[in-house]
Amino acid sequence: MMNSSDVVELTQQINDKISALRTILELRTIAKEKDKLNILVKIGKDIIAINGLLDTLEKHVFKQRDVLNGLKELEEFFQEDLRDGHHLRDNMPLHMPRKGLQTAKPSTQSQQDVAQQGREQNPQKKPSRTQIREMVYITTEEFESIPQYMKGRVTYTQLNVAVQSINAAVTGKYSILQQPLKSLTNATRKLHQRFKDEETKDTKGHFFVVEEDIREFTQLKVDKRFQGMLSMLRHCQRLRELRGAGHTRYVLL
Repeated sequence: MMNSSDVVELTQQINDKISALRTILELRTIAKEKDKLNILVKIGKDIIAINGLLDTLEKHVFKQRDVLNGLKELEEFFQEDLRDGHHLRDNMPLHMPRKGLQTAKPSTQSQQDVAQQGREQNPQKKPSRTQIREMVYITTEEFESIPQYMKGRVTYTQLNVAVQSINAAVTGKYSILQQPLKSLTNATRKLHQRFKDEETKDTKGHFFVVEEDIREFTQLKVDKRFQGMLSMLRHCQRLRELRGAGHTRYVLL
């Protein structure tokens, strides 16, 4: 592939050929009759040479255009991975280990202090009736077992970001469902009613979300790429679909 100096040299050659051709055309009128044929032959050769140089330059331009388009596409993928990485960093689940943090079990006295502090801050808060279930993160082995046609360009990290977002939606939804109606605001009361309306006999005893819940509680885009990740999660037996009444319910397994 040509570099920038080659392009400059090629451009200079074309300009020199055109300049020489212009000079020949200007001098043609004062040339002797017997020399005019040779001049025309020279002009024809120069035009052919210029066409060849222009063809070479055009091929180089097309190659550079393809390279530029490829770089732009690569930049888009990089920016998307960067956003996913920032989202994962800023929303790291509390239960996941962090570098440099102590993992020792807190003392009994510390546990009592924390419990007492929680009671003081929330004196009327009652324990939740049901522990909200979360989807288990995908392991590297499970990710490698997913067919390539299903993964596409989705990375291991991006798939677990989707798991995290679904868990956030499940937690947000069922935290509202487990609150007394009288404690809800008008907005959360409407959400509570929508959640109840979307339940069926098949969802009884199960935790599930719909696409609207993902939009409500997370920043994850519900698009074609997200649908592909849902297929990957079904493959890994993290969820299943229940369709009906105009909704697709994603039930945690």
